[in-house]
Amino acid sequence: MTPEAEAFLRKAIELAATARESGNPPFGSLLVGPDGTVIAEEHNTSITDGDISAHPELKLARWAARELSPETAAGTTMYTSCQPCGMCAGAIERSGLGRVVYALSGDQVNALKPGGGFPPVPQEGPALYDEARVPVEGYYS
Repeated sequence: MTPEAEAFLRKAIELAATARESGNPPFGSLLVGPDGTVIAEEHNTSITDGDISAHPELKLARWAARELSPETAAGTTMYTSCQPCGMCAGAIERSGLGRVVYALSGDQVNALKPGGGFPPVPQEGPALYDEARVPVEGYYS
């Protein structure tokens, strides 16, 4: 890892501390443009905003999808204090960001939580393929 990347990760960790100081879960992220400058930064505000989706990674991915051209987004790097959760990872993929560099893995964070984190929600499916494919078929062509 380069000294620059380590500095960006340290900034993400500082943003995580800011989130915690403001009463939110301790997560922070920043988005670095293709030229190596910080173009946006966020910290978790899920408690103070009353919004379970107010993760910094999701907020940055949404911002990038709205504000950046696809070419610029593809050249960015998100530095984040923790590996993005499934919700955030999906948004990052859809936003077209170039890559993610994180400090703590999801497993490492869960090991720091009493009980090891959230229990998985049971899911069932797939089902009703012939009916469910109708509105989707052809959309991505």
